[in-house]
Amino acid sequence: MPEDEIETYIQKSREEAERLNSGVKDFAVFDLNHIPEKPLIREEVKKIVDVFVRYHQTGIPRHLLIAGARGSGKTLTLKYLARTFSGKLGLPFHAANCRVHNTSFKALAHMLKVRPRGYSYSELCTRFEEQIPEKAVIVLDEVDLLSEKDFRKDILYFLSRSVRRYNVVLLSNNPKFLNSLDESTRSSLQPDLLVFRNYSAIEIHEILKERARAGLHSCDDSLLAEIAALTAKNTNSDIRVAIKTLLYVVTHEARNVAECFERARQDIVSDMLQNLNDKALLILRAIVEESSGFVKQVYSHYCTLSRQVGEEPYSYFYFYGNLSFLQSIGLIMLVSAKVDRTYTNRVQPLISKDQIAEVVRGRFQ
Repeated sequence: MPEDEIETYIQKSREEAERLNSGVKDFAVFDLNHIPEKPLIREEVKKIVDVFVRYHQTGIPRHLLIAGARGSGKTLTLKYLARTFSGKLGLPFHAANCRVHNTSFKALAHMLKVRPRGYSYSELCTRFEEQIPEKAVIVLDEVDLLSEKDFRKDILYFLSRSVRRYNVVLLSNNPKFLNSLDESTRSSLQPDLLVFRNYSAIEIHEILKERARAGLHSCDDSLLAEIAALTAKNTNSDIRVAIKTLLYVVTHEARNVAECFERARQDIVSDMLQNLNDKALLILRAIVEESSGFVKQVYSHYCTLSRQVGEEPYSYFYFYGNLSFLQSIGLIMLVSAKVDRTYTNRVQPLISKDQIAEVVRGRFQ
């Protein structure tokens, strides 16, 4: 294509994009990491605020395990509270995402802003207490994704036993995460469990109204209600799907609301699949390939697939824990089935073979 034709096409493309995007006044509002000025305040949030206020006043930590499905607002809530408490009360927050920094060593190094190499684990602990000598809230997001190689989860023992008396907050999709900890760490940490329930359609509607107010020039309230209803009914109330759907509708990414919703849902699923570790991905592949769906047969097939790609399979205990995790993020469903006179668990995939196959090809081939 000649240069002048390319420039002409670029100009036409820009004009078309401007036309389609004319309803949006601030795209940043639709970034899934955006922290709104006025997030929805639910009862769960009030309990967290009470814990932080008391800790700020007394210095006595009260550790928390905050559990809930993806898209239920756990991470956004903690980011908003971190901004508010550090800005207005001077209570510092330090955080690490355990999906990215998946060992105790890496998580500490990240919060210290140092390269992991060149230090022993005990040196990192000492340096952490030196650099953060006073009370602080330590947030470990997606803590259930700490590597199985870090089987003692040493960072939890260190933080809970530190003389600095940090207040530890763990975010997890799996409310049974504590069962995976050794007894000494569990007894030392003793966190209160706080479960973020799924958003109701009314709450999703309220969140969308706030996003629309901040990010759009105008929006029909009935459209927001329709998106909220679809999200509550079909996605385990994943607010991320609702926000993406609204953006796709106003930028005309598909012909109607239903198609925009499906596209947004598929985008979120694809993102989750890409972010799974190799073992979880192989478990999903075993689930979609094992026709019986019975958990023990799925585990057997998972072990076979793992060995085929040179991956050491999980023990059955860790395998079953990962089933709970995959259910919490909406990729599978565990159901009880009667076989003869007894009940057993079956796994139902909520994604297609094609979706898994595409990610597996990119990961293992």
